[in-house]
Amino acid sequence: MNGYKEPSFQDRARASSQAKDKALAKLKAAPQPDAAAMAEAAARRAQREAQAAEKSAKARQAREEKQRLAEEKRAAAKQKIIDAEPVKRTEEEQKAARDARYAARKSRK
Repeated sequence: MNGYKEPSFQDRARASSQAKDKALAKLKAAPQPDAAAMAEAAARRAQREAQAAEKSAKARQAREEKQRLAEEKRAAAKQKIIDAEPVKRTEEEQKAARDARYAARKSRK
C-alpha cells in the first residue's frame, strides 16, 4: 500500500490557478443586469436616501425643540429664583428704614 503523497508546490499552485479560473468563468457567466433594473435600483436608493434625510431632519427639529423647551424651563426657574430673593436695598434706603423704625419706637414711648 502506498502512503500519502504530499502535493508539491507546483501541484498546489496549479490547483489554486484552476480554482481562480473556475471562479472567474462562473462570474463571467452570470447574467448582467439590464438598464431598466439598474435605473429602478437607483430610484429606490434615491427614495431611501430622501426618506433617511427627512427622518434625520425631523429628528434634528425635535431635538432642537426639546432643547429650546429646556432652555425656557431653565430661564423660568432662574427668574423664579430671582423673584423669590428679597429686594436688595441701597445703603441709603436701609438707613432711612432704620431711622423710620427708631422714630416709630420713640413715638410709642
